[in-house]
Amino acid sequence: MNKKSSKDNFIMQAGILAVAGIISRIIGLLYRSPLQRVIGDLGMGYYSSAYNYYTIILLISSYSIPSAISKVIAQKLAVREYRNAHRIFKCALWYVLAVGGVASLFLFFGAGLFVAPEAVPVLRTFAPTVFVYGILGVLRGYFQAHKSMAQTSVSQVLEQVANAIVSIGAACLLILFAYHTLEVPENVAGQVERATKGAVGSALGTGAGVLVALLFMAGIYKLNKGMIDRRVRRDIYGEVDSYGSILKTITLVVTPFILSTAIYNLSSVVNNAIYTKFFLERRAMDTVTIHSRWGIFSTQALTISNIPIAFASAMAAAMIPTVAQHAAAGDLRGAREKTGLAVKTTMIISIPCAVGIFTLARPITALLFYNGREAEDLATGLLMALAVSVIFYALSTLNSQILQGLGQLNAPIINAAIALVLQTVSAMLLLTFTGLDLYAIVVANVLYSVTMAILNQAAVRRTSGYRQEYLRTFGIPLVASALMGGAARAVYEGLLLLTDSPGFSVIPAIMLGACVYFVFLILFRGVSETELRSFPKGHLLVKLAKKCRLMK
Repeated sequence: MNKKSSKDNFIMQAGILAVAGIISRIIGLLYRSPLQRVIGDLGMGYYSSAYNYYTIILLISSYSIPSAISKVIAQKLAVREYRNAHRIFKCALWYVLAVGGVASLFLFFGAGLFVAPEAVPVLRTFAPTVFVYGILGVLRGYFQAHKSMAQTSVSQVLEQVANAIVSIGAACLLILFAYHTLEVPENVAGQVERATKGAVGSALGTGAGVLVALLFMAGIYKLNKGMIDRRVRRDIYGEVDSYGSILKTITLVVTPFILSTAIYNLSSVVNNAIYTKFFLERRAMDTVTIHSRWGIFSTQALTISNIPIAFASAMAAAMIPTVAQHAAAGDLRGAREKTGLAVKTTMIISIPCAVGIFTLARPITALLFYNGREAEDLATGLLMALAVSVIFYALSTLNSQILQGLGQLNAPIINAAIALVLQTVSAMLLLTFTGLDLYAIVVANVLYSVTMAILNQAAVRRTSGYRQEYLRTFGIPLVASALMGGAARAVYEGLLLLTDSPGFSVIPAIMLGACVYFVFLILFRGVSETELRSFPKGHLLVKLAKKCRLMK
């Protein structure tokens, strides 16, 4: 929306969005600990089960709107059709109002079809959020099409802050209103009812966060309304697209986005159903225990492993309008250059995160969550096993959006469907014939991420002629990360001997590990000065590297 956005520095824009995404996920992770203390692992299990189905309905109705709308509007902005771009924006609002309304009603009245009776009130509480999110998604997509990610970034942080405050507050109030105390009842029925009320409070927080973000984005749009109207009036392009043709375009573009994103994210829903329903029928384990264990997996191990993927998601959001414009202009060379830079940047971040999560899994889990010894052992083992999936999920997420930007809308759908079938079959077989329990879900999850990464990478290569460079994209970051992991672990163990405090020891270990990685990445020539300058605050990183004599 301003002159700087025309510089097409999508790495910088992705960095802005990534920082906001990581901050949001860290906030989301930090509030999970006090929330877990309030509603317990059982409440977290009910919340997670309902949240998975809410996510799928949201994906089908609204979640893909920002990416799809940003692509369609970006194509119009590339040829200066400002009037048509704004008509797409208005038509998209009517689209999400209709689709979001239907989806909300379906989720509310059909909640009993998806989750256990104890989680039905939780899923119904999510229903209005689906409607509100659609409007928010259109506003975010509009600004992303202009390659301005700051608005979306701020709204994401505000959304998560409001979510955290209301989730904990509402959970406490609902439990206190029912029991006049936060103490857990001794009888099973009381524990279940208390956990359900706490999970409902957390679901209210999700809705409150989306509403706060919507109000912020609406305010930003209103501030820019005068400039938008002036630009539309000055548009000299003669042909004005009809709303019928625009709606058709939106539907044709949104549908593949919805299918690919829904199938891509259906993984967690399928895993949830397999473990809490299929597994329950074949193991001598009661529903309370199973939902409690699922709560540990989904809200602790999985949540931590998802934090680094925020960067890939941000990079993907920044890639869509950029790649779409190159593809529309027939500039495959430019698309390949952007793809290479995006993949390399994503791996430079994702690989050390995966190694760090594996190396420091126990102290990270202990720092963030209040667990007994058995629960901590389970969360630590699951997190270590999930670490490798971070790299493959990051790569597959990025390449899915690159393919959509290149106009290959069906490829991610097909690839996600293949990966989902492999994951489902492997999970059911492992749960049936082995004693892996939750680790069977982890193995299936890793298999899904690897399959998606391989298939999407091959599709990008076929479509654009892009040839992956391996040494500086994967090899050097992996070696530097291994050295980082060793240093971080040594520092942690040393400080732990001195202080006997895992929480105090892990933070300096993480900070020193990041410094070690940065040093070896540059020493091994894993990143050039030009590439480093393209990062957010890259000029400061270059200045620091030269001051430390790591760069000439």
